[in-house]
Amino acid sequence: MIRRYVSPYKKYLAGSVLMNILSAVFNIFSFTLIIPVLKIIFQMEENTYSFIPWGTGDFKETLVNNFYWFVSSYMGSHGPVVTLLVLAGVLILMTALKTSCYFGSTAVMVPLRTGIVKDMRLQIYDKILSLPLGFFSQERKGDIIARMSGDVQEVENSITGSLEMILKNPILIIFYIGTLVFISWKLTLFVLVFAPLMMWLMGVIGRNLKKRSTEAQALWSDTMSMVEETLGGLRVIKAFLAEKTMSARFDKVTGAMRAKNTRVATRQALAHPVSEFLGTAMIAIVLCFGGFLIIKDESFIDAPTFIFYMVILYSVIQPIKDLSKAAYNIPKGLASMERIDRILTARNDIRESEGAVEIKEFNDSIRFEHVNFKYEKDGRQILSDIDFEIPKGKTIAIVGASGGGKSTMVDLIPRFYDVESGRITIDGKDIRDYKLASLRSLMGNVNQEPILFNDTIFNNIAFGVEGATEEQVIEAAKIANAHEFILEKEEGYQTNVGDRGCKLSGGQRQRISIARALLKNPPILILDEATAALDTESERAVQEALERLMSNRTTIAIAHRLSTIKDADEIIVVDEGRIVERGRHDELIALGGYYRKLHDMQAL
Repeated sequence: MIRRYVSPYKKYLAGSVLMNILSAVFNIFSFTLIIPVLKIIFQMEENTYSFIPWGTGDFKETLVNNFYWFVSSYMGSHGPVVTLLVLAGVLILMTALKTSCYFGSTAVMVPLRTGIVKDMRLQIYDKILSLPLGFFSQERKGDIIARMSGDVQEVENSITGSLEMILKNPILIIFYIGTLVFISWKLTLFVLVFAPLMMWLMGVIGRNLKKRSTEAQALWSDTMSMVEETLGGLRVIKAFLAEKTMSARFDKVTGAMRAKNTRVATRQALAHPVSEFLGTAMIAIVLCFGGFLIIKDESFIDAPTFIFYMVILYSVIQPIKDLSKAAYNIPKGLASMERIDRILTARNDIRESEGAVEIKEFNDSIRFEHVNFKYEKDGRQILSDIDFEIPKGKTIAIVGASGGGKSTMVDLIPRFYDVESGRITIDGKDIRDYKLASLRSLMGNVNQEPILFNDTIFNNIAFGVEGATEEQVIEAAKIANAHEFILEKEEGYQTNVGDRGCKLSGGQRQRISIARALLKNPPILILDEATAALDTESERAVQEALERLMSNRTTIAIAHRLSTIKDADEIIVVDEGRIVERGRHDELIALGGYYRKLHDMQAL
């Protein structure tokens, strides 16, 4: 799963591999110098060496012989003390090169780790933007936030953090075991009997870590969902004195998450002590076995070489431990990757048909032709046999009780959802045959709850309109009755509106929303109860702005207050997903049906 994110950063992987190989080579060479150093210190060397030409005998014997010939020759010329100092200097140099390469192998992986996390978050964000609204009616916002924050962070810590271990440790293990075989294949064969047993025991301990990590991340999502709900509902919580109830709910969720995380962390904590114990046990067994062979046959291996062998063997233990640690971390990250992939692989049913065409202007009418619609989640029928026409330049109002399907009906026009059966046409062509971007470019929306972003007033008005000038933004604000209150702000059009426009009143937010729609200048306007949440004074200012916005445009207005749509060219009355009445205001009043009932209720 992580492989697709690594591809753009292959050069960093190659650099890390090269640095790790050099680090392993320099490390082995630095340890090799231990043998002549020990022999000089303890005056153990009695053999006389002469140079053997390369390729004339066994490679291992030639290499060892020529190395000792060089050291003994140098000692004969400069004395044992100078030779010892030179060997110590070379040891320091090799160690410096080894640690430099080790640092390089770590540093070169940093852009890869940060790049993968950035790409992953961007991909999730782009996927969220592309998914249809129906997806989010089935998902909790807190859960999506948790996947984008906690799960991605877990992937960085667990998987990308382990990539370095996965690259470095096999290289070190291969080089170290190769050196062990070079020194003594018999002793190494004995060692390799225990290595699989060690890895198997580590696998037994970490077998169900992935499952437990998935459960822990799900509880993290519950926590984030509760936080998101609490922040959105603080007014209600305080009004109903429900602080203790919410605190108890939060304590229950976080308590369950703590218990699950405790079990996961405890199992992870076993990695180091278990590997430490198994490694030490293996060293002790090899020490006894090798010592026994030396005692029985002094020619088997000399003491300094055996010490060198044990140093290399001990060095191979750490990479194996790190590899086992990675084996613990990766399942935890894979559990998070699976949760992320549920978003990335979510199906998007709003697709453009093959051969979809651009629509650059609206010329004739919008028509609903026997449209039916129901949500996939519950299968409940929302709209049944909706059939009517919206001529260009006309204002069509849609009224009815809450939950009757009014908002769903207008959401079908920009294809926030697709019809179950029937079709919607613009200028006689099915909207599914138009390119999605060009279809939505024809429409402007003003909703009951104005949606503003945590940015300046200027940027909120210019939202979605590339290259909007200051003059255009100000003109739109003036028509929307927003210019005066904007100038009263200390920073004018550069005033930040806060989270969802919290620094502005409801009427001010709505007028900013209208100015945004005006700047877009769409031929089709969709108003979803744009004045329903406003007080009388704000409603009057917003209604004036709406009338200017609706001028010379095709308007579809969902209305709760019937007084705002008296002058509509046609009123569509919807009840339980069906059109039950239609006509002008006076005609529907005279009809004495459902619309008259709604009108009389509001008149009381």
